[in-house]
Amino acid sequence: MAALPVYRWRLAPDGYATRRQLRAMGLRPGGQDVVAELQRPQRRRGPLVAYLYRIDQAKPVRPMTPGRRAALAKAMTARRTCPNCRTDAGYCIPRSLGMCVACFDSFAPAA
Repeated sequence: MAALPVYRWRLAPDGYATRRQLRAMGLRPGGQDVVAELQRPQRRRGPLVAYLYRIDQAKPVRPMTPGRRAALAKAMTARRTCPNCRTDAGYCIPRSLGMCVACFDSFAPAA
């Protein structure tokens, strides 16, 4: 595999976009390979990397179907339901806690 061209942050040529930029344009990579990468240097760690795709080869985002909408709604309901008290918390349950904040507070030892 040939090495990818590397560009500094905000200095990529026209015609390339990241996944988020493509999504904002209503596009998706559509199976194409990464053509370049952006690197943003950091002082203490390695650089932040973003992969670039060609805009002219991108495809339109697939439309939301009723089945996909129902599946997403079911998944979000599962993420909001506390496994302890079985209630809808109204927010996504933090994975670090594994339960809603009210249940976690009731189990936490008093300091």
